[in-house]
Amino acid sequence: MNPFDLSGRVALVTGGNGGIGYGIAEGLAAAGAAVMIAGRDQAKSYAAVTALRQSGKRAEAIEADIADETSCRSMVAATVERLGRLDILVNNAGIYLGGPPAEMALADWNKVLTTNLTSAFIAAQAAYPHMKRVGGGKIVSISSMYAIFGGATAQAYGTSKGGIVQLTKSLAVAWAPDNIQVNAILPGWIDTDLTRRGRARTPELHDDVVRHTPAGRWGSPSDLAGAAVFLASRASDFVTGGSISVDGGWSVQG
Repeated sequence: MNPFDLSGRVALVTGGNGGIGYGIAEGLAAAGAAVMIAGRDQAKSYAAVTALRQSGKRAEAIEADIADETSCRSMVAATVERLGRLDILVNNAGIYLGGPPAEMALADWNKVLTTNLTSAFIAAQAAYPHMKRVGGGKIVSISSMYAIFGGATAQAYGTSKGGIVQLTKSLAVAWAPDNIQVNAILPGWIDTDLTRRGRARTPELHDDVVRHTPAGRWGSPSDLAGAAVFLASRASDFVTGGSISVDGGWSVQG
């Protein structure tokens, strides 16, 4: 039996309509899972679903605002209603608002924490009874290398991603008796629409990342698929509370 086979499993991926989220959704679908893509941009979500279906995968889309508690909980309930169950939750959706700490508005701080961290807790809490009912499940939350390093203008983002690591540990301990494994992935510099906008503002960023990444390149969204499939499959049944860096070696340098 292939321990990485996800046939018969249902996965919900927040922010799965582009970037890292789509790379993960594509990987889970390729491993056999039926995938629900949740996002605010309905047109973008349906475009992602269409692409997955054209390659023979089972995929659905739902419009959801993870920063809204009711919408976040409804997203989980709708996944179970439409696809029959929920085995895998990927907390991927998030935002970045930066700037000098002394000048950051409290509203922006709260928006980042609510979107990136609180939503992951709400989604996990909503998913828990459904996973327990089917005998177990997998929760994979996307953190960041900023959970390890400080960033002079990334105080809210880094705090939210550090919180993801701690939330992962707490949920892993609490839900291990229910056969629910909870882990995190820490991406490095990945080539997405978000980081392309960053490179447009800071032209030297591209060369800086390539120079300081041992692998000598930016990551692609598909680079996240392997770690996600591992953490979503039976192959990781004795792995919980952990964080896997997918960063081309960035975080292990002296």
